Amino acid sequence: MVQRIKLKKEPNLSAKFEAFSFQAEAVRAIRDLEYCAIFHEQGLGKSKIAIDLMLYWLEKKLVDTVLFVVKKSLLRNWEKEFGAHTHMRPKILSQSRRENYYVFNSPSRLVLTHYEVFRSENERMRLFLKARSVAGILDESTKIKNPNSALTKTVFDLAPLFSRRVIVTGTSIANRPYDLWAQIWFLDQGKSLGSDFKQFKQEADLSNELAEDEDERWRFEAFVKDLSSKISHFAVRKTKESGTIVLPRKEIHAVITDWERRQYDLYRQIQNDMRTVVIKEGLPVEDNSEEVLKRLLRLVQIASNPHLVDESYQSEPGKLLYLKDILDRIGEAGEKCIVWSTFTDNVDWLARELSSYGARRVHGRLSLAERNATIEKFIAEKEISILVATPGAAKEGLTLTVANHVIFFDRSFSLDDYLQAQDRIHRISQCKTCHVYNLIMRESIDEWIELLLHAKSLAAQLAQGDISLEYYRAQMSYDFGTIVREILGMR
Repeated sequence: MVQRIKLKKEPNLSAKFEAFSFQAEAVRAIRDLEYCAIFHEQGLGKSKIAIDLMLYWLEKKLVDTVLFVVKKSLLRNWEKEFGAHTHMRPKILSQSRRENYYVFNSPSRLVLTHYEVFRSENERMRLFLKARSVAGILDESTKIKNPNSALTKTVFDLAPLFSRRVIVTGTSIANRPYDLWAQIWFLDQGKSLGSDFKQFKQEADLSNELAEDEDERWRFEAFVKDLSSKISHFAVRKTKESGTIVLPRKEIHAVITDWERRQYDLYRQIQNDMRTVVIKEGLPVEDNSEEVLKRLLRLVQIASNPHLVDESYQSEPGKLLYLKDILDRIGEAGEKCIVWSTFTDNVDWLARELSSYGARRVHGRLSLAERNATIEKFIAEKEISILVATPGAAKEGLTLTVANHVIFFDRSFSLDDYLQAQDRIHRISQCKTCHVYNLIMRESIDEWIELLLHAKSLAAQLAQGDISLEYYRAQMSYDFGTIVREILGMR
């Protein structure tokens, strides 16, 4: 399809910087496809691949316009990416309908928006896509992993109107292999993975029941192993272990911590109360049940900082001493660190506790302007050596290679949160060995989370074709399914 709109002056479509060889190889592999997936591991420059793809399409006049759809928190970051890699400035579709009128009716070659605009501007977006040839590039495409969400349904509805479709993410499987289905459906409307999500989910569910059913395990493994081959003709993926680029080592440290006495008593009390309720009410066993997740998350909070659950708790939680010890050693080396916590109130508390270390905080209750200003100061100012953040507010799209240490004070059950957060530092432009510290409270739910995230990571790698089935079976343990039952008192 040729371009249908005309500009008085066409933009300079040359790239400011030459791509790495593996990035150029990816562009060559997908540039002439109607749809494709860029699944390079986080930190390997997926943005550059997507931008060079856009420049190729526009230079060859294959489309009129390229629409980048990103998370709202990453709009500013993408503006910087376009400024760094191109001579183009995007028109921005926001939640201002008045300003959007001019964008929809301008002959711009590059438009940038966020996912929420798909819903608020559904009708005008539909007309826009019908009036010209538009390529759509969805960044962090796990945003549409739930096919039952209102957002995903809207995106699905608009999908056929794009002349070309691209999804971009380094963690296509955010938690379980079935996360892949909706993202691929946006591209090919079910040609590769089928049109029945319910059936696909049943086949690709890393469930607790696999711990006790060997036949189901073998069926699950065989199904997941074949996923990468089903999409290989339009998906490109490189990992940091594939030799495409040399990055510093990433070393992971499990730091076993000890309880503060009252913290331990509170944890056991809550656990026993929870077991009583579970047995009495007969709640479901699966860890993805919303009610069970809430109960398990309560234990995570107490193992992290009991004040999150009990405001009368004024003691120093067990993990804090270990955290300060690690930070002291990092400070002595003159290096920077990111401390991650799942809980917003914990980030506030940790920032206060670590104020003498020059800590700053980032979480979702702060405005985007406040978050961006803090991150920029962390990057630019030497005296700000510690950033305390929630993964939800800072795990994606950010390059924070001024730091080479990350500490997880606590972790959620999300593989995506864990992988994305640690790889803010382990990416292109990092020059130092990277250290990831997981604080694990002894004899607590933290030990189950360690097993669960390891299992999710292996299943994701198998589905993405990163590891062989033989390696998967040698490394995999399904004990997480047994342990969660014990925690809930179901055995």
